[in-house]
Amino acid sequence: MNGTLSAVPAELAGKVVTPDDHRYRPLRSTYTTVGRPAAVVLPESAGDVAAALRLARETGLRVAVRSGGHGLSGSGTNDGGLVIDLSALHRIDVLDRGSRLVRVEAGARWAQVAQALAPQGLAISSGDHGNVGVGGIATGGGVGWLVRQYGLTIDHIRAVEVVLPDGTYVRADAEAEPDLLWVMRGAGAGAGIAVAFEIEAMELRDVGHAQLVAAVDPAGQTLRRWADVMARAPRELSTAVMLSSQGTTTAAFITAVVASDSPSVIRDAVEPLLGIGDVRAQQAHVVPYTKLVPPHHLHSNSGQMPGSTTNGLLTGMTPEAARALVTASAGPVLIQLRSLGGATHDPAPSATAFAHRHQNTLVIATAFPPDAPATLAAAWRPLAPHTDGAYVNFESAPDEATFARAYPGPTRTFVTDLWKRYDPDGVLRPRPPA
Repeated sequence: MNGTLSAVPAELAGKVVTPDDHRYRPLRSTYTTVGRPAAVVLPESAGDVAAALRLARETGLRVAVRSGGHGLSGSGTNDGGLVIDLSALHRIDVLDRGSRLVRVEAGARWAQVAQALAPQGLAISSGDHGNVGVGGIATGGGVGWLVRQYGLTIDHIRAVEVVLPDGTYVRADAEAEPDLLWVMRGAGAGAGIAVAFEIEAMELRDVGHAQLVAAVDPAGQTLRRWADVMARAPRELSTAVMLSSQGTTTAAFITAVVASDSPSVIRDAVEPLLGIGDVRAQQAHVVPYTKLVPPHHLHSNSGQMPGSTTNGLLTGMTPEAARALVTASAGPVLIQLRSLGGATHDPAPSATAFAHRHQNTLVIATAFPPDAPATLAAAWRPLAPHTDGAYVNFESAPDEATFARAYPGPTRTFVTDLWKRYDPDGVLRPRPPA
């Protein structure tokens, strides 16, 4: 064992994994980043999390916290520090079927959540991949396959169980610790380590799932028509669009999810998408929600998807923004669009630390090695002037500029104040911006 870790707390016996341990290799990295931490701690309780934080203080090791490891920034690992891996905290319980209240531990993956809730006829709109951990999304936002019907994941969190950086355990809800509840819903990574959430699920079993491919013209009229359709669409319809260019041809690969098992509702929701342009292929099915975040997604992470990602929110799809999107997609970057609106507009901007309640589209840009940061910067530069805010979870290199875009105006001030209150020593991340 590493000399700096010679005195491991008794409650962490067998739960500290160092480089000479056979368990280390599948635990060292995240989805985007190969890490070389001095140790990975596998807590099984809030008390273990507190002990891990105490160990970090005593050894002077920098802390990284991981729920699923899909965070694009790679902040779920580090080099030479201590990783607190929450994967053993994965219990899922229906607390009250009548009110659809579910307790989900932070280390669960969304495939596991979907499987656990399906027999009850319940679902929680989460990420778009079954291996994504609950903790990262449920403290950052949560733009999932049901986002326009359900809203963000954080919009339905009623309580959070948190271990603060000083080791204190707190249950935050609207009556007890409301400020902590507020910051944990959208900016939780800088305030404490969430170990469990109480979330209000929705009634859902089967959904409509359609896939379309549309040709995109150079001026982006196809994208403008897609945005117009989504502005008028029923809340049941959420879409994700991936732009792909080959030579002078650009295509939009559209995934449409309808939060209903009614064939007529699905048909009425999807049909307007057929009018956005030259739709070359289409297929639609009624499938269980579990098919969208399936168990076969579950895997260990080995830094298998390195890249650089940034994002921005669009209030409207102007001609200039649409043209810039098509131009950007012609380069060596991946451009994705996620529909917002619907239920995401319901909460007041001040209700959570996610203040972006009027924008209609999330734009995500990703570049891959080699020279990913420079490639991304060049591609994003023409798009940036059209954006209005950003989503913290789709940013691979967060900095003060990112912080200001993700947390605008009064939200930035409140988040900064609360981070300083709950984590004055910057244990969970570098000290918040002044």
